[in-house]
Amino acid sequence: MDKWTAIRTIVLFIALLNQFLSTYGLTEIPGTSEEQTLVLSTVFTAVTAIIAWFKNNYVTAKGKKQKELLKKHGLTKVK
Repeated sequence: MDKWTAIRTIVLFIALLNQFLSTYGLTEIPGTSEEQTLVLSTVFTAVTAIIAWFKNNYVTAKGKKQKELLKKHGLTKVK
């Protein structure tokens, strides 16, 4: 797993954890109401999930083989 895939995965995990905590009222962003906290958490989770989904994440065995093939032929920016 490359560095950016790991970073996107970690941020997505944090967003999902925050969404869960916010949904059950276990966390609060200072200076916001419960409704604002839930909206902010939902937006953050949605944006993070879209970014993590959109990027090419070579995490499966097939994806790793594809990445190696692309690197072998110089068809990727990842070195």
